[in-house]
Amino acid sequence: MTNEPLILIIEDEAPIRKFLRSSLEHAGYRFVLAETGQQGLQLAAQQPPDLVILDLGLPDREGQEVLAQLREW
Repeated sequence: MTNEPLILIIEDEAPIRKFLRSSLEHAGYRFVLAETGQQGLQLAAQQPPDLVILDLGLPDREGQEVLAQLREW
């Protein structure tokens, strides 16, 4: 297990995910990617992130709804 912070990226647009992946890998960060709000919530439940980068316009639910659920935890 590592002490490095974990970043959860919830973003449905592939070019943005690709840019964030490339940038974070280059900087040496640990991260996980989700394409939908539901997938992001599942990943957050499995391994709580230290930081979330959240798209507010997701295909399955509003980003504000995802944010509200994350804050409940």
